[in-house]
Amino acid sequence: MASTERVTIRIQSDKLALLQNLVDSGEFESISDAIREAMDVFIKSRFTPENIAKITVDLPRGNVTELENLIKEGDSVSIDDAIRNAVREYTRARAKDQ
Repeated sequence: MASTERVTIRIQSDKLALLQNLVDSGEFESISDAIREAMDVFIKSRFTPENIAKITVDLPRGNVTELENLIKEGDSVSIDDAIRNAVREYTRARAKDQ
């Protein structure tokens, strides 16, 4: 494991409450874990290789459930795989239309 450093930050109380809600709901073990994940997402979005375009899409819960069903049915091995397949099919259909 990489060495870690302690960093102190100040955040607004309403944002702290939202982070605590994530911990209380069981989504994260601690506020530090939530902040670390947010930092990972931020860093990945800023430092992707130049030859890769990264797109972030927020999906409604129903769409995520559909993707999870594709995995359960064996049509995809992961949500990432299901999304890649959907994008591939969408791109093929658009290319045919032009």
